[in-house]
Amino acid sequence: MARASGVAADGLITGELRHKPSGVAYRVYREDDRTWMSYEREKEKDFRGQRELLYFLGSGVKGRSYLFSVQGYLFETPINWYSQEHQWNMTPAYTEAREIPMNLPSYVDCLNCHTSGMQVPEAGTDSKFSGAPFAHAGITCERCHGAGQGHGEGKGTIVNPAKLPAERRDAICMECHFEGTVAIEQPGKRLYQFEPGDRLSDYAHYFLLSGSAQPETVEALSQVEAMSLSMCKRKSGNKMWCVSCHDPHREPGAEERAAYYRGKCLNCHGESLGAKHHPDKQDCTQCHMPALPNQAVAHTQSTDHRILRHPNAVQFKAKSIGGMHLTSFPESDASLATTRDFALAWEALAQRKIEGASHEAEEYLRKAVKEHPDDARVLAALGFVEQERGHDKEARELYERALKSDPLNNDAATNLGTLEARAGHLRRAVQLWQGAFERAPHRSAIGMDLAMAFCAAGQKDDARLYARRVLEFNPDFASAKKLWGHLNEDPARCKP
Repeated sequence: MARASGVAADGLITGELRHKPSGVAYRVYREDDRTWMSYEREKEKDFRGQRELLYFLGSGVKGRSYLFSVQGYLFETPINWYSQEHQWNMTPAYTEAREIPMNLPSYVDCLNCHTSGMQVPEAGTDSKFSGAPFAHAGITCERCHGAGQGHGEGKGTIVNPAKLPAERRDAICMECHFEGTVAIEQPGKRLYQFEPGDRLSDYAHYFLLSGSAQPETVEALSQVEAMSLSMCKRKSGNKMWCVSCHDPHREPGAEERAAYYRGKCLNCHGESLGAKHHPDKQDCTQCHMPALPNQAVAHTQSTDHRILRHPNAVQFKAKSIGGMHLTSFPESDASLATTRDFALAWEALAQRKIEGASHEAEEYLRKAVKEHPDDARVLAALGFVEQERGHDKEARELYERALKSDPLNNDAATNLGTLEARAGHLRRAVQLWQGAFERAPHRSAIGMDLAMAFCAAGQKDDARLYARRVLEFNPDFASAKKLWGHLNEDPARCKP
């Protein structure tokens, strides 16, 4: 954990990647005491560039990614180093991309779990920082033990996780080692505000999707969820937690790994079992916690934390409870789940194109708006539902209410701008888009709307300004490249 992040130069893995689907060649290298990632497409001679790498994320056990900055906005590289394959490859979800994704924001959730002393991004932005995005590389003592002011002088107190109630103890690990199908931050709360000793449920509620049309496999489980299914955990209850097997202060070396974890098993199961149960096979984890393909992070494997009694029972059988359901995790948090939670959870699944999620989202959103009439997230989400149904009047009203509650809500501003443009109110549309694009310049569609609006109004210089800004953050965006070319013709044309 101490090596989970840092300055790019301290964790640089040089190399090259030629990505066939996009035809782009990447190179990661060091030059003049600075670290860089270059990109170019041989069939497009003018398409080439580079980004200076500032930070790395990932200890290197599974892999490593790098971060770069464009005008103060922090982004992830489109390529990652995958340690188990000893090669560079595209970031997950972009292995077949035809355009290179250079506009992947470095979201606070990623920084929060890989760094310490994370700084809060500027209001309304996903990843713009006025200075260094984090104060300390890796996971420091305070991430698990709380603020340590005065501790060295015997003046302050620190948190000992082992002495906390089980719920608050486990929350320290769960914050970063469990995502669930979807997590909903609570009103006025951000997950990165969590401190050791707090209740995690005060900051976010987690849900698992059961009974979906998509196959559920063990590879999709996080460590925390998988362990909750193990017989070891079920029988020992709160006595068993992550630190029962893992020492957060020390990772056993390769030569002692098998004996170390065998000792953890025998602490509970007894030396007598070890003497008669495959005494010739010292590595318990090889059979009972095999490595499996990890669907969440492509090209890597994760340990199966179900701790199977029968090694060949590799398939995960989801409980059939009739239709799709979102269930709270842990189950003890079920009474805390609200209509707002379910509304935003289903809406998030609808965005992922989960079949049937849109219907559930709409039902819960309509109820949630009545319960939370000033909640910008709920208002904007229901506004989009109405917009998709062609109910422009209702959508407009919801977006206006969302912006009154939160003037920096980029989704509400962007979608309301679309409605205003459709109604012929181009000046208002441009104002809304400009604010959103200033806060989120990686959202290329907003910039393209602005470029087309100015071009249609005959203001070609302004159109070029926005097309160029789109390309600064997303240099391989085909529509922007075409529009830029047409805008520089004589006469200029408004044709993406």
